[in-house]
Amino acid sequence: MASILLIEDDPQIRQTLATTLAEKGHDVTSAPNGIAGVQAALHDDIAVVVLDLGLPDIDGAEVLQMIRAVRDIPVLVATARDDQAEIVELFNAGADDYVVKPFTAEHIEARVRALLRRTEEPTAGPITVGELKIDLDAHSAILGDVELELTAKEFELLSYLAGNEGKMITKRRLLAEVWHQPYGGGDKTVDVHLSWLRRKLGESAAEPRYIHTKRGVGVKLINPNS
Repeated sequence: MASILLIEDDPQIRQTLATTLAEKGHDVTSAPNGIAGVQAALHDDIAVVVLDLGLPDIDGAEVLQMIRAVRDIPVLVATARDDQAEIVELFNAGADDYVVKPFTAEHIEARVRALLRRTEEPTAGPITVGELKIDLDAHSAILGDVELELTAKEFELLSYLAGNEGKMITKRRLLAEVWHQPYGGGDKTVDVHLSWLRRKLGESAAEPRYIHTKRGVGVKLINPNS
């Protein structure tokens, strides 16, 4: 059983989701608007947030940023918007998953379970590649003696690449393993996050050190000193 927060203004959708999730054994809290949702998300027992974007007081994307500023918990965005550029922005803002309306309550519950499995997976020891050290338990990445300021998704992407050091990973595989979204046309999502990671690692696509891409093949992380 997990404590789930529903931030949804439609009372019928909110009630249907709350009932189904409760029947599956979850403890459900709901909020009809963004302000109430952010306040509820502050409680330590909340394990997953299901967030609607079309809220009456604050846009859901802003609510996502507010939650991310204070909590590192999985956020599933439930939206009627399917614009690819906006979806990329949601991932950049810290969304862990998304589902487009209309959806069933069972679909949401399945996505919630998947997010919970990911957070419950045991972590391994530190990963070291060159001067880059990634501590999965501490959720930190240090380059040399400088700790990198990474979003949750940037950290997950960097950790996955570092854990597969030297292996060329396709963008489709990254979408499936990191975003759990093997949908078509999603390469831009990966490209945006790789661009942010390169900037924070002090490199660029033109002058790579750790992150190397091969057009039409994939991306790999290597030790620049080897």
